[in-house]
Amino acid sequence: MHRRDALRLLASLPVFAGLSTKALAAEWDSILEQAQGQSVYWHAWGGDPKINDFITWVGDTAMERHGVTLEHVKLASTADAVARVLAEQQAGQTTGGAVDLIWINGENFAAMKAQGLLFGPFAETLPNWPLVDTVGKPATVTDFTLPTEGHESPWAMAQLVFEYDTARLQNPPQTLAALAEWSAANPGRFTYPQPPDYLGTTFLKQVLYGVMADPALLQSPVDDASYEAQTAPLWAFLDALHPTLWRAAKAFPQNEPALGQLLADGEVDIAFAFNPGRASAEIAAGTLPDTVRTFVLDGGTIGNASFVAIPFNAAHQAGAMVIANLLLDPEVQARAQDPSILGFQTVLNILALAPEDRARFEALELGIATLSPAELGPVLLEPHASWMTRIAQDWAARYGVAQ
Repeated sequence: MHRRDALRLLASLPVFAGLSTKALAAEWDSILEQAQGQSVYWHAWGGDPKINDFITWVGDTAMERHGVTLEHVKLASTADAVARVLAEQQAGQTTGGAVDLIWINGENFAAMKAQGLLFGPFAETLPNWPLVDTVGKPATVTDFTLPTEGHESPWAMAQLVFEYDTARLQNPPQTLAALAEWSAANPGRFTYPQPPDYLGTTFLKQVLYGVMADPALLQSPVDDASYEAQTAPLWAFLDALHPTLWRAAKAFPQNEPALGQLLADGEVDIAFAFNPGRASAEIAAGTLPDTVRTFVLDGGTIGNASFVAIPFNAAHQAGAMVIANLLLDPEVQARAQDPSILGFQTVLNILALAPEDRARFEALELGIATLSPAELGPVLLEPHASWMTRIAQDWAARYGVAQ
């Protein structure tokens, strides 16, 4: 879709009623002019070399197209960037903040939104916004049950998938009960990242979906009165599972790359990731054998979107908007979905794209280990962010080990 067409679509949206395409174009031209020469400090997780390389490529593209420099501030935890913005707010620093853009979702978004730390709304003013599949992919406008209301812009879709090596395991367990039985029969061959790592807590939420009497409660904030009763089956499941895990749960991998490395090294037989294309990407990179495949649990797995948000006091808000819009460009989205690059799932509505842009996605070979959309099955909505915070704290109190 050409920029003029995108702006015309924007002008038809209720939020922009009364604004002409010409007015929208003039407004965006003003943002582009302000962004020229700015250095945008994007605070984003830095634990995966492939993602780091992709962000470098986005920066090269931003400089080439818009004269914007992108600086990747590599984070071990998104909470570090949130804490930086909060400290600046408490110190009265309302402009010139150190953080221009954050890769964010879940409880970090909830915390920033609640404390007035976000710039915007801005997402729906981006020229590429009309390309986002807000209907078919509702997670693009709802983050862990909270409406984004334009305060963050999506750039990747994710769904939990399990990975296994067919050279060692032919028929992987596809229910939680079967997984527990398999782990008991094959001690030391399964584990999960240590919470509060996002993938580790995702595993806990996946278990909650499978063992709670009423999983629909996960879409509401934690109720203190019923929390212990609702989560008791989770702790019972983990109490039984832990003695069968890798290193008998005396140690846990720190994050998704560390878990993936255990699979690559043959130390475990089943791993999991939040990127359905991760295994194919690692096979393409030569870091996983081509016998690795993926599967999902019966009944569905948790899915969400990754977003970027702009702090209220960002020093380079115009440049940050330009980067957010660039991340929604079909060329950038198709590159991210290429399994030789990242294997991320796109946030765009492919059918809404111009033929030449749609062809970018149709030409992609998703990889031998990537499930089709039909095979991925139902997407379970992320629980309210308060569940992640509470169960991560309780997990640490019950099982936490020093790294």
